Amino acid sequence: MKKIVVILAIAISIVSCNNGEKSETKVKEVKTAYVDTSVLMKEYTAAKDVEAKYKAKGEEKGRQLQAEINRFKQEAQNFQAQAQANGQEWAQKKGAELQRREQQLAQAQQMLAQQLQQEGGVEMDSVIVGVKKFIKGYGKEKGYAYIYGTGDSNATILYAEDKADITKEIVKLLNEKYKASAAKK
Repeated sequence: MKKIVVILAIAISIVSCNNGEKSETKVKEVKTAYVDTSVLMKEYTAAKDVEAKYKAKGEEKGRQLQAEINRFKQEAQNFQAQAQANGQEWAQKKGAELQRREQQLAQAQQMLAQQLQQEGGVEMDSVIVGVKKFIKGYGKEKGYAYIYGTGDSNATILYAEDKADITKEIVKLLNEKYKASAAKK
């Protein structure tokens, strides 16, 4: 019986020692935040500038191509009026020529769209790389363990408290940095 009481006393003292150690262990808080990437890209001036640049480029080149398309349409209308007067052989030759030009114009439109998309994509990728680099530096400076991204198809957050949203602060700092670098140029 004495052995059981001694073993029980030792067991209680061990358990109580372990509880004391656990209460002394401090849990380190992990600082996290998130950035709504869709909002960031809509409000970041550099991204807006890239978008505006390629929209303007597309409109300019589109106007030039549209002028050619309008000339083609006018020629096609004239063809219909002249086909009966100039005979079937002429109509076949001219019709084949018009078909080739129509195909060329369609290809030119497609190539223009692809070219603008590719050029704009390369420039936008550069902006995104810069944003990621900035956020990484920001996170280190502010002591964040994690900064998550949300707001697009690659969202990694399904729910977060609004107080963890640092999007506005990041947008503000990025725009200030962009404005300063644009002023230097």
